[in-house]
Amino acid sequence: MFTSPPFLAGLLLAISLPLAAADSRPLHAQFLPPDDFSLRQEQPELQQLLQITEYAVVVGSQRQSNQQPIPISSPLLLRLKGKPLNQGANVSQVLIHFDGEAKSQKKPSYDPKTRILSLNYPLAQYRVLIDLLRHERVYCQFLSYPNGHVWADLHTGTQRAR
Repeated sequence: MFTSPPFLAGLLLAISLPLAAADSRPLHAQFLPPDDFSLRQEQPELQQLLQITEYAVVVGSQRQSNQQPIPISSPLLLRLKGKPLNQGANVSQVLIHFDGEAKSQKKPSYDPKTRILSLNYPLAQYRVLIDLLRHERVYCQFLSYPNGHVWADLHTGTQRAR
């Protein structure tokens, strides 16, 4: 009587729902640092998780001719593209800007209209990021919380030591 396939399927579903709901952490949460200041206690409002499949290095040179003396700057950025991995993720590209002089970086931001995630890193991190992109499978994640906290990172998958 209680061994019919529909009953068993319903029982398995009922048992598994609480387990799925209990682990509602964001995907790739294992790559987040400790939450020492309890900034990530609530569920994120937004998660964008992207597996990077291609990248381009852009080294620019610009001169604003209406200023004296004429400043010339040479912006450096990485343009990353990939495939979204989580439900609701629709990021189309990641722009990583490098700054060699700032003591603090701009906070990560995601623009839903353009679907562009913008990250800012110190220039000293450029070689590390290029090395990761050349030799590892790289993921980019962005989390936005109701309290205004944002987190963004580039990380590899878990690797076995050789």
